[in-house]
Amino acid sequence: MQYIPAAGTITMFSTSWCGYCRRLKSQLDTQGIGYREINIEDVPGTAELVEQINGGNQTVPTLLFPDGSSATNPSLSEVRERLGV
Repeated sequence: MQYIPAAGTITMFSTSWCGYCRRLKSQLDTQGIGYREINIEDVPGTAELVEQINGGNQTVPTLLFPDGSSATNPSLSEVRERLGV
């Protein structure tokens, strides 16, 4: 899958208006955790991908990890744990 991130980073599917996305991005920036942000309203096909991951819901933030797993609206501590940082 083209959205699987490199080791030590994540891919975050978001929207411009999502407060949970803004909060998590700020926390990731503070912790120095790299991420690629993809706005599901701007990138064709990504809203459908997020729906597939979340059982038909376009819930953001949805994250992809280097091992191919995903998490929906995770805490910073969950992200850190899953990345091993």
